[in-house]
Amino acid sequence: MNKLQVHFLGGSGTVTGSKFYLHTEEIKIMVDCGLFQGIKELREQNWERLPIDVSQIDYVLLTHGHLDHCGYLPLLVRHGFRGKILGTGPSLEIARIILKDSAKIQEEEADKANKEAYSKHDPALPLYTKEDVALALNFFEQVDEGEQISLSDHCDARFLYNGHIIGSIYIEINLYGKRFVFSGDVGRQEDELLDPPKQPEWADYLFVESTYGDRLHPNEDVGQILVELVNETLRKKGTLIIPSFAVERLQSLMYQLWKLYKKNRIPNIPIFVDSPMGNNVLEVFKHYPDWHKLTPEEYRNMCNHINIVSSYAETWKTIDDPRPKIVIAGSGMVTGGRVLTYIKQLGDMVSTSILLVGYQAEETRGRKLLEGETELKIYGKSVPIKAKVNHLESLSAHADQEELLTWMGSIKNVPEKIFLVHGEKTAMEAYKDKIQEKFGWRCHIPTMHEVVEIIL
Repeated sequence: MNKLQVHFLGGSGTVTGSKFYLHTEEIKIMVDCGLFQGIKELREQNWERLPIDVSQIDYVLLTHGHLDHCGYLPLLVRHGFRGKILGTGPSLEIARIILKDSAKIQEEEADKANKEAYSKHDPALPLYTKEDVALALNFFEQVDEGEQISLSDHCDARFLYNGHIIGSIYIEINLYGKRFVFSGDVGRQEDELLDPPKQPEWADYLFVESTYGDRLHPNEDVGQILVELVNETLRKKGTLIIPSFAVERLQSLMYQLWKLYKKNRIPNIPIFVDSPMGNNVLEVFKHYPDWHKLTPEEYRNMCNHINIVSSYAETWKTIDDPRPKIVIAGSGMVTGGRVLTYIKQLGDMVSTSILLVGYQAEETRGRKLLEGETELKIYGKSVPIKAKVNHLESLSAHADQEELLTWMGSIKNVPEKIFLVHGEKTAMEAYKDKIQEKFGWRCHIPTMHEVVEIIL
């Protein structure tokens, strides 16, 4: 008799920090290894050691390169992991970019906190350093989409395209004759840049994200909304600031705005992309053309239409530029990155508009803006917000409730159990009810650090 223990170390009861640890006598696997973002209570868990012996882990399997799925890897290695980190080519490139950027931001913020003495820690330290990241990258190993990979005598895995961002996949793990399917973050059925997700046909145990498990994305005319915001920005002679995730969202926004200009729906308003990480991700799009819909010509023309900000000095030039303009800058939840500088300098002007274009986790600055906060704390100081705040939910890279049900709908068997992960409590409860109503399948919502034992 073989036993499997599944440890829910993140992405459980919350939409961030995805980490799922599969422990058997034969093999130990971690699926995703993300950082917690959002509320302080969660972020503080990033500083705590995991309640497992990480030196025993044979493999980390990455569904994609977002920080909440790969951002803990440098700490895993620092604490003794010496196995292999497997991901698709684009995912490993994205993870490399994001981890380097994450270390850089943490080092800069710790340095700034020490100089300006606004941290309660003395000294303030980064969670991890660029050196920690460099060491973690040594364990990266590329796998091909769709390839059957043997991990041990009784275990193999397959990485299958699921949209969401470039390189993103869901994972099938066959272990002692049972199939465990980890959805990762499921992409949209219709996306400007990516193909629809592939769908699993069999799952004995399904671990499915539920970010938008309680709602449908609004049927918005994204082009028309952008046209109206651009015209309003021109009228007010102001700045439209779009905080954006560097991966996919930024490239999608660039594509949408370029397309609107090409169709003469918006004038040639200056568009600035200020995200060093986003610029690097553009290179990933260039190197992996089979993973997205853009032709090489479309890619070139789009990039030529946009002003790429490459240094912090150029950030200040962009802020001081008196022309009406659009600025797309990281990060998407306004948790860090250069968008903080723009909001700090321009957020108190009524001529400024802020467009939020994706999911905003609890207690992030983005969520606070959505909820009508009139002050934000940025770099230890309160910044008044007079800018008009707008929200575009339909640009989300996450499947909504209906799309998630569609994704699961190709499963031919009755799974023994569905585990709902990567969602806030209300979203998971609503999605659990919907799954049971539509399929009659047994669902479980695991709590943080819960351990489930399965007899194989």
